[in-house]
Amino acid sequence: MRANRFAQIFSFSVMSTLKIVTWPFYRFENKWISEQSYEAFDDVKLVVLLNHTSLYETLFVRLAPFRFLWRIARHMLVPVADITTNRPIVGAFFHALVPGVVPISRRRDESWNNFLESINEEAIVAILPEGRMRRQDGKDKHGKPMSVRSGIADIIEKIDRGNILFVYSGGLHHIQVPGQRFPKLFKKIKTHMEVVSIEEYKKALYQPAANSRKIAFVRDIQSRLEKLTPYCEQQPYNKQKPES
Repeated sequence: MRANRFAQIFSFSVMSTLKIVTWPFYRFENKWISEQSYEAFDDVKLVVLLNHTSLYETLFVRLAPFRFLWRIARHMLVPVADITTNRPIVGAFFHALVPGVVPISRRRDESWNNFLESINEEAIVAILPEGRMRRQDGKDKHGKPMSVRSGIADIIEKIDRGNILFVYSGGLHHIQVPGQRFPKLFKKIKTHMEVVSIEEYKKALYQPAANSRKIAFVRDIQSRLEKLTPYCEQQPYNKQKPES
């Protein structure tokens, strides 16, 4: 999917404005855990954000160079739950931010298949693979443990070249929790970032059977969620600092 020229310029303007305007209010503490960093953004085809805690994760556009924001505005595809995109204000904001927002249901139905079919050679896909937000107790809104869903494996199967950008969030509950209307200002946001070649990633986890490959992808990303997200003492679900 390629945005039309007006939508691309508008989206780039919104993201750039957000990147600039939020600069005085939030400080990022970011650590690269791969040898490659910003120079590898030009070949990023998949962005995976782990530890989904807040709709204010749009603040993470601060981490992207302007040239990457321009590519996002033109080529990004983002599957977003239809219950979110149908909300008048939030839905309008997401569509303005990224023209490639694709509403999906929470089930493996035609909406998910249509999203997968829209992924082409030019697309940059962004996904929050847990599929729901972490609440203050560290679980989802139904009280179940947070875990990576299998949809991420379907996307990895569709992409054959380029890089995966993993963004590991320390959590944003100290800024805004689900259901809280206004965010808190002047807070530090902790992130780790990692660039991985998708060809090398798929080769390392290769299994002959498609189902086995998907299980391997999900297990690996679940392990990354548990081990590589930075510790943030301001998150209410963190009871004690993990051992180093």
